[in-house]
Amino acid sequence: MSILLTVLALAVIQLALALHVRNTVLDAAAEGARYAALAGSSEGAGIARTRELISSAVSADYAADIESGIIAIDGIAMVSVTVRAPLPVVGLLGVDRALEVTGHAALETVD
Repeated sequence: MSILLTVLALAVIQLALALHVRNTVLDAAAEGARYAALAGSSEGAGIARTRELISSAVSADYAADIESGIIAIDGIAMVSVTVRAPLPVVGLLGVDRALEVTGHAALETVD
């Protein structure tokens, strides 16, 4: 009985870790998109900000695959930052590129 409870407790902890990593990476992607969308900023600056946030919060291994682009949603120019990272299955080890999140922000212009 205690083995079953131990396995169940470890599974719940692993699920919490996976959700934490997902939320952290998603927040970093959204912050990177907001940073890149600022007037006078660039997509490269948004990628660098995203990489910095993920590296300091989780691990640099989770910040290896980041891309950015300008897209249009309902006719509004948006900056999109996409992060592909491992999905933690055992501790922080997991399936590579199984987690994909995207952050968007409206592109600022100075008229």
